[in-house]
Amino acid sequence: MTPRPSEVRRWAAATRWSRAAQAKGDRWQRGTNRKAATSRHSGRQAATAPARRRSGRPRGETRTREDILAAARGEFHQYGFDRTTIRGIAASAGVDPALVHHYYGSKQDLFLAALQFPAEIPQLVHTVMAGGPEGAGERLVRFFLSIWDRSDTISPFMALLRSAISNPQATAMLREFVTDMVIGPATSQLAVDQRAIRAPLVASQMIGLAFARYVLELEPIRSASLETLVGTVGPTVQRYLTGPLPDSAECPDETAGSPTGSR
Repeated sequence: MTPRPSEVRRWAAATRWSRAAQAKGDRWQRGTNRKAATSRHSGRQAATAPARRRSGRPRGETRTREDILAAARGEFHQYGFDRTTIRGIAASAGVDPALVHHYYGSKQDLFLAALQFPAEIPQLVHTVMAGGPEGAGERLVRFFLSIWDRSDTISPFMALLRSAISNPQATAMLREFVTDMVIGPATSQLAVDQRAIRAPLVASQMIGLAFARYVLELEPIRSASLETLVGTVGPTVQRYLTGPLPDSAECPDETAGSPTGSR
């Protein structure tokens, strides 16, 4: 029986649709296979490749506190208290300013934390002064310069020097460091007379030397060798320590309440 023309057309159309569907299915399967292969390859790469590090360095709480403190010492060293900002410290440490406040509170609190001098300084002073009054001036100058040039003390000391110019608290801290930690114990150990006037005279010489050498960078003091400064400044400090003082150089506590002291 001969098929009708309409049936032939429907059969031909159905055949073309079936072939097209099969070809489309084949293409979809090939695409799926490629995706699966790519996925497996990527999985193997992810399993074998080292994990990519996140930007920045991972830090724990202790490391963050140390970084902030080191950055604060550098900023206070360079700019002093008034010109240093929390934002500048945070930028130098690579942290958010909120973290600086979180760990250290105010700028003043951070300044105090940054100015921790080595705890062994009083013991070192005792050792330096153990040689007695003779030559004590040169030994004291050498001790001061060696302490200031140490890597663990130069930053806090410079921060204190620069800040003392304009900040009253820094001024008091510098005074207490020089008189209470160094000059006072040194003169007491030497058992010199008129300590109340001799100690400030020595302190004035040492602080002036520090400003000239480290803050003003006054030549030739800035570039002078340790021994040159010891040899030139030491005799002056020695005279302040043990030399005769003018009769008018009376101690404030010795003249308090007397007619002479009240004028």
